[in-house]
Amino acid sequence: MRSVFSKKAITTIIAIVVFSLVLFVSTFIYKHYHPEITSTPPVEQKEVGPKYKIIGYSVEGRKIESYTYGSGKNHIAFVGGIHGGYEWNSVFLAYRFIDHIDANPTIIPANLTVTIIPSANPDGLYKLIGKEGKFTVADLPKDESQASLARFNAHKVDLNRNFNCNWKATSTWKGNIVSAGTSAFSEPETKAIQSFVLENNPKAVVFFHSQSGTVYASECNNGILSDTRNIMNAYAKASGYSTSDVFDSYAIIGDAEGWLASINIPAITVELKTHETIEWDKNLAGIKALFQYYNIAK
Repeated sequence: MRSVFSKKAITTIIAIVVFSLVLFVSTFIYKHYHPEITSTPPVEQKEVGPKYKIIGYSVEGRKIESYTYGSGKNHIAFVGGIHGGYEWNSVFLAYRFIDHIDANPTIIPANLTVTIIPSANPDGLYKLIGKEGKFTVADLPKDESQASLARFNAHKVDLNRNFNCNWKATSTWKGNIVSAGTSAFSEPETKAIQSFVLENNPKAVVFFHSQSGTVYASECNNGILSDTRNIMNAYAKASGYSTSDVFDSYAIIGDAEGWLASINIPAITVELKTHETIEWDKNLAGIKALFQYYNIAK
């Protein structure tokens, strides 16, 4: 009896082992051909940071970059550095703005899209700083006496005279005659801004400049748009800058803001008080006022 029991036990053990082995192999094969059964369900990836895009290139081939946040129906654009190294602080302000949104993404209301083009004249900026893209104050030359020469692009064109509002081949800057290019939008930098605007049809565009501590409205030949005046006043009230319907220190034609007005897009010019400061708190307050305006409106 003991011998028979042992044989039965051994047979049972063998059967169990064989069954387990068959089950393991079949399960392994099934999982191999059906990985979705055991794979971890994919986690939805939420977009982090801005949508980065190169919207064009300068005369010397430097990138004109844009950073876009949010996906709301009301699109606002901010542009710095159209006068290159001469107004380097307008570029610095734009990069400070980018850093602030990166650190505080909830600042942008749900129905807004915000694009920042920090440097619309990268060749002019490079001429002063010798560096492309983001920079620090430590990168600035100790002698900025030649900064005025870095105002123009590599064709020696004043880009803020190269847009299509009463364009002429020459214009003025502080009483000096400056080149406005060979035709409206003759320069690759202004073409980049033009293409961006026509592609995105923003609700408003803000240009950072220096130096007068004033927010200016824009118009071409048909007066100031109602929204232009509204956002000029909103930005100025929040920031503490003064306002002016028109820049009257000297005659300007072919400016970007005037061209935007001619195609019914509100545009304002925010002039910083000096060529060295960005007055961040003041401008952040002005920016938030615009966000509030377009968060409520339309």
